[in-house]
Amino acid sequence: MNRAEARKRAAQLYKRALVWDDHSGFDPHGGADLDNLNIWRKAGVHYLSVNVGYDVFDWQATIKTLARFRAWLQTHPKKYALVKNTADIRRARKDGKLAVAFDLEGMNALDGDVNMVSLYYDLGVRQMLFAYNLNNLAGGGCHDGNAGLTSFGRDVVKEMNRVGMLVDCSHTAYRTTMEAMETSEAPVIFSHSCAKALRNHGRNIVDEQIKACAKTGGVIGINGVSLFLGENDTTSETFVNHIAHMSDLVGSEHVGIALDYAFDAGNLDDLLEEHKAYWPPSEDYARWPTSYVPPKQLLEITEIMVKRGFRDREILGVLGGNFMRVANAVWK
Repeated sequence: MNRAEARKRAAQLYKRALVWDDHSGFDPHGGADLDNLNIWRKAGVHYLSVNVGYDVFDWQATIKTLARFRAWLQTHPKKYALVKNTADIRRARKDGKLAVAFDLEGMNALDGDVNMVSLYYDLGVRQMLFAYNLNNLAGGGCHDGNAGLTSFGRDVVKEMNRVGMLVDCSHTAYRTTMEAMETSEAPVIFSHSCAKALRNHGRNIVDEQIKACAKTGGVIGINGVSLFLGENDTTSETFVNHIAHMSDLVGSEHVGIALDYAFDAGNLDDLLEEHKAYWPPSEDYARWPTSYVPPKQLLEITEIMVKRGFRDREILGVLGGNFMRVANAVWK
């Protein structure tokens, strides 16, 4: 297949796909300009999970961010839809709107109370990970030793299963992830994680974690951050290398997209400097300015998958069908 044919086929597939980005890089301090959601909409993305809090900030800030983001979305109904279920996503796509729900990066947002899970679910949070890089009450972070899932963490997993919130293992210590995947009765995801076999970084995940996730029926979203893809690398070829590695290991039906794209990258680099414990320089966080795969690059990524011989159904799954399948199985 020549380049023109691959490009044409990629464009056709991208138009057919339900395009799902499972994690945005919005700085969840509440001051983010949500007009930037149009970046995803213009790129043809149909569903985006927007980060509303992480362990760096306290739980009160998360509630305030949720209040602001919900109000903004509800007052911009022509372009965006705050969704509760997968039927809402299909409806939003048909109406030409970007479907949005929320995620939490770390269980400090629960303030030690498992009852907060159902509250966050009611407010639109559809996935939550355990610990943002450092240990907390629920379990271990990926840059803080190798602590396991705590009794509180186990209770949270059970409650997440009950209400229909996706259990997310990104940013989390190896032992905690393995124990969480054993504990959960529903499919588990790594919302935005790359393969450690291709880029040896503490935020990336080893093949054993990838296999365990697939065994639950879950999906791993490939992260578009330069530091995790390679050495300051955001090329589409490298991004597809991670897709291909996981597809070869467990099947493409367990691979998705989660760009972690941050349009205000300069602000985030300042945050890294202020909170070095969460982003230790020993892990190269300060080595280069952070760069990201933007949503508009997804069409080129699709073209490379076509060139590499991915089947149509595999490409449609990676672009969004796989995460949609898991959401159908878990969300209530």
